[in-house]
Amino acid sequence: MSSSPIFRRVQVGGATDRGRVREKNEDHFVVAEVTRALHVQASSLPQPEMLFGDARVRGNLFIVADGMGGHNAGEQASWLAVVTIEDMLINTLRWFFRLTGDAILTEFQSAVRAADERIFHEAARQPALRGMGTTLTMAYVVNRTLFSVHVGDSRLYVHRNTKMYQLTNDHTLVGELVRSNAIDAEAAARHPMRNVITNSVGGDKPGVNPEVHKVALEPYDTLLLCSDGLTEMVADAEIAELLAGDEEPQELCEKLIARANDKGGHDNITAVVARFLP
Repeated sequence: MSSSPIFRRVQVGGATDRGRVREKNEDHFVVAEVTRALHVQASSLPQPEMLFGDARVRGNLFIVADGMGGHNAGEQASWLAVVTIEDMLINTLRWFFRLTGDAILTEFQSAVRAADERIFHEAARQPALRGMGTTLTMAYVVNRTLFSVHVGDSRLYVHRNTKMYQLTNDHTLVGELVRSNAIDAEAAARHPMRNVITNSVGGDKPGVNPEVHKVALEPYDTLLLCSDGLTEMVADAEIAELLAGDEEPQELCEKLIARANDKGGHDNITAVVARFLP
């Protein structure tokens, strides 16, 4: 089988919003094309459009991070996690594209653990930031393959042939209860502790357990990465209906955020959408 990519065009979009209740936005996202440089196509971070490396193979990188903590700590934690992943890619591009399969996932897991260490290091230097942490959901697509690394309760969905699949698990107390069949999904949606996160980058104690996936993508697949500010407000069925439409990814992101705000906008809302075309 040929190793050349089957996706000749990747439509992408990304947006983030403070919502209707929170005073500030602690979410961050990145949409980037990875070639001999990291071409940042959309981001909530102030950074150059081009970050240069040494490789020649094309890939696509998508990241959503939802920060946690008082003062500016959540925003700082999500920012640190995202730039640590970017730094890893830029500093290892010379050989990164030679990796295949599990080796790619291993490198990204190492990057997530490095982000965890970096956040705790900064918190030790600045006592006001103690306890800061973040979710981190990342998708990296090269050739036909999606590699994902995930921590927390942001989500990665794959929309394929009118159906939407949640690829990631929610690393929350209630998510664990659902997976152990102690409660059902309907009870989970109303549970008062549904936002208690059990696995984060940073947080109260060092050590993170990244969840990884490797999936073969098909033409016309659409990816959605989002923070829980979207999924807490908008039901999966409604999200799937929007993803099945003909809108461009950027318009979809803005429409998803508007829908969450219309329903109350109780949290920061971030959405990243990528559609893979033959």
